[in-house]
Amino acid sequence: MSKIAIIFPGQGAQYPGMGKDLAENFPEAMEVFDIANEALGYDIKKLCFEGPEDELVKTEITQPAILTMSIAAYRILESRGVIPSVTAGLSLGEYCSLVIAGALDFKDAVKLVSKRGKYMQEAVPQGQGGMAAVMGLDRSVVEEICIEASSVGVVEPANINCPGQIVISGELKAIEKAAEIAKEKGAKRVISLAVSAPFHCSLLRPAGEKLSADLRQTEFKKLNIPVISNVTAEYIRDEFEIVDLLIRQVSNPVLWEDSVRLMIKDGVDIFIEVGPGKSLSGFVKKIDKSVSAFNVDNLDSLNNTLSELNL
Repeated sequence: MSKIAIIFPGQGAQYPGMGKDLAENFPEAMEVFDIANEALGYDIKKLCFEGPEDELVKTEITQPAILTMSIAAYRILESRGVIPSVTAGLSLGEYCSLVIAGALDFKDAVKLVSKRGKYMQEAVPQGQGGMAAVMGLDRSVVEEICIEASSVGVVEPANINCPGQIVISGELKAIEKAAEIAKEKGAKRVISLAVSAPFHCSLLRPAGEKLSADLRQTEFKKLNIPVISNVTAEYIRDEFEIVDLLIRQVSNPVLWEDSVRLMIKDGVDIFIEVGPGKSLSGFVKKIDKSVSAFNVDNLDSLNNTLSELNL
């Protein structure tokens, strides 16, 4: 019998129009957008459905927008009887996993990630930090490159996405230096990412410290579905360690490849990426071609996934 994992994307997957056709066709999805509007005190639904893009890319809006759209899409799957054996999300997506596992109330989650986005943006002045994807090098080589380039500033591995794709994060001059060294060592490409801050590196520690106060005031409940943590690439043992893991997650690398490998080792053979875009589905197939990977991003992808699952 197949074992399903639900996986949730992180920041960068957003686009104007996301979730619109799903919400217009499924009341359970529209209800999620309405709850988010009420919790946040502004029209996140309109921003998701219509943009403008320059508002949607602001980190404190991007994060609740992606979380809301992802949970709205999940509620449709849930209503069709799709219940995962395990869940994981990349960075911001981990909050989605905690919501569907019953550990975190959705209203609390949208408010938390809005603050998380604000703190992350404030941690490093605009234009001083960035991120880049290094293509075609092993993890150990990228780690060595970051150590070498750190002579000119902070640069660290930030997202271990899949074999041959590792994102680095830090100060711009150090990223430029790392890019030069990576090309010398045979990287296929180094791509600068359009992000507003150097996420998942030590420069973001002040953001984690600010977020810790909000996390400690939030109620976390027992997990009904196993959740894998970005920080450890292991199952979260209980609700009492969630706060510490989410604080560390802000400035620690996301061990995505390791998380996917753990799920596959434990028998997952179907991955469903729920939320905007389909980058995680691509990562899964690069990690292991033998598993199935689907996504639910709009009405067409929803219908295709349900058809493939014979639902």
